[in-house]
Amino acid sequence: MLSLSNFLILAVGCSLAGFVDAVAGGGGLISLPAYLLTGIPIHFLLGTNKLTAAPGAVVSALTFFKHGKVTTKFMKLFIPLTALGAFLGVKTVVLMDQTILRPFIMVMILVVGVYTLFSKTIGSTNEFDESKVRVKHYVIGSLFSFCMGFYDGFFGPGTGSFLIMFFILYYKMDFITSSGNAKAINLTSNLTALAMFAIEGKVAYSVGLPIIIFVMIATWFGAKLALKKGIKVIKPIFVTMSLLASLKLLFDMFK
Repeated sequence: MLSLSNFLILAVGCSLAGFVDAVAGGGGLISLPAYLLTGIPIHFLLGTNKLTAAPGAVVSALTFFKHGKVTTKFMKLFIPLTALGAFLGVKTVVLMDQTILRPFIMVMILVVGVYTLFSKTIGSTNEFDESKVRVKHYVIGSLFSFCMGFYDGFFGPGTGSFLIMFFILYYKMDFITSSGNAKAINLTSNLTALAMFAIEGKVAYSVGLPIIIFVMIATWFGAKLALKKGIKVIKPIFVTMSLLASLKLLFDMFK
């Protein structure tokens, strides 16, 4: 049972994470530290984080899809491989000892935060041409989707940011279209990982379920804002979130 203070930490942290994730990706950099503050065992922390993130991921992905910002030609191949990667990622992480997993997760959060901080070059124009898509584009995208699925199942934070940067740098998409495709893949890995954590009995429903409504509302507003304002709002939030998360985690590790 959550104390009032821990409930407020999760309600605020996960809502902010949902909003940020819908706008620029990387919401896990906020929600995971919030869960760490509550003292929930690590494996339950990872599983419950998927529970609170899943509804928001659905809202965000559907919003982008409805506005035509998801490349369905890619998703038919990328989604199954993402699911496979997430399945294997969860199977791997539940085998790890919690005593070594906690510091490992803290280091991973820091690494992802620093990475997103320096990934500031994001697309403002869409140069993607679907008629020029070749076999190699499917192969590279499939491999990357599988790896991101595994990473999201194993750990998670920063997955959306990695995917957005991939679609921008490799497929030359703009930020909005990249975000839409990232949301579709991120939704797949999130739901697959949640199902696996649930099967393994690593989801604290009494903790996560009360938080979900806050996350869904925040995510809906975030997705609407991203679609309406585009690069003008996405870029500063993306960079600011990365900077603040990195500085906080660095302070926590060395204080």
